Amino acid sequence: MEDELCIRFFEVGDQEQVRRLVLEGLGEHFGFIDESLNPDLDDISHSYIDAGQVFVVGCLGREIVGTGALIYQGEGISELVRISTREPYRRMGIGRAIIAHLVNIARQRGDQRIIVETNTAWHEVVSFYERLNFVEYERTELGVGLELTW
Repeated sequence: MEDELCIRFFEVGDQEQVRRLVLEGLGEHFGFIDESLNPDLDDISHSYIDAGQVFVVGCLGREIVGTGALIYQGEGISELVRISTREPYRRMGIGRAIIAHLVNIARQRGDQRIIVETNTAWHEVVSFYERLNFVEYERTELGVGLELTW
């Protein structure tokens, strides 16, 4: 990487770049993009920040190359959502760094467990989380639930 990865909190000016990055990633996985299924991306500040949640971006220079959010579920549990890395930057440790950053935030605020849900068919995504010490706790036909506890 030419520039050093910077992970910072989402800012209002990031809106369109972040929305596009996440939707492009979903389009790659599903083969199509249905924007109506992702209303939280229309106003990230309202959906996450105003709701007291955490949304971060990973930047190389001025380009946003990764995203991630942490939603507090209560009782010491948070959920990872919107973990996405722009395609040319995958397998460079960006997603791993964003997740580590979010795990640190969760630990600092006293959480004891982080969960993440993904599609059963996305084997490489499940393997990615398992390499980060997440353990499967639930599986259905459509989804896999993984958790990290401490």
